[in-house]
Amino acid sequence: MRVLLLGANGQLGTDIQRVFMNESKKDLHIIPFTRKDLDVENVDSVSDVLSKQDFDVLINCTSYHKTDEVEDNATRAITINAHAVEKIAESCESRGARFVHISTDYVFSGSKRTPYIETDHPAPINVYGASKFMGETLAQKACQNTCIIRVASLFGIAGASGKGGNFIETIIRIGKEKKELRVVDDVRMSPTSTKTIAEVLMSLIITDAPPSIYHVVNTGEATWYEFAKAVMDSIGLNIPVHPVTSDEFPTRAHRPNYSVLNNSLVSETIDQDIPHWSEALNEYLAMKGYV
Repeated sequence: MRVLLLGANGQLGTDIQRVFMNESKKDLHIIPFTRKDLDVENVDSVSDVLSKQDFDVLINCTSYHKTDEVEDNATRAITINAHAVEKIAESCESRGARFVHISTDYVFSGSKRTPYIETDHPAPINVYGASKFMGETLAQKACQNTCIIRVASLFGIAGASGKGGNFIETIIRIGKEKKELRVVDDVRMSPTSTKTIAEVLMSLIITDAPPSIYHVVNTGEATWYEFAKAVMDSIGLNIPVHPVTSDEFPTRAHRPNYSVLNNSLVSETIDQDIPHWSEALNEYLAMKGYV
């Protein structure tokens, strides 16, 4: 099985490569594509480039995901996160390939107080979320064999492209520099390891799971304060961590104050338990040499 991976050098793409390449099944072959191979912002080139490739599955990790910057660049966001996605989906449909598209918890408004399930109605409150929801809709219309994978609050070895690492690395650096931390405690989310996502994606592909929307996150939920506190406790960095409200850290884009995702559907589909975020965090910290 030939798997074409777009966005291969990003935080998630890096772990997908690592996990898939370690897979013992000899019929799983990953083809990594970076921006130099296909710039999805050039929408007109997408179909032509993909028509020259031989693949059975395409995983799309490309995205314009700088949430605050996106607020002032809606046209670019819609181009990358929606129109390019549609072209990719059309290319998959034309060759009978499976399309696996990565989306986000930010398609939701945050008005719920229980974890979102796949059938909950999206109602994004920022441009990034709106562009990603548009991409989901166009992908499913263009390719009947589409799996939408909603993820959230990622941390991976490679760090987030253009964001200077991930939350864990940022919080450790600031903690060491300032000797204390002030972290938002009124936003609840699903901390998620990109390694976990990669492992789930591999299971979905190998088992030929039905096309659908899947929430792929680590089990459990936390505020950013609770997550930061867990990081500090795990690495033994004994500094004060103060809970604050999001009003203390205003951002250009509004963010849902509750975007926890329920992963029951995908867990049942692949017939395996998904680890709690605290377990994934400890594995990440060990891999990075912090513990």
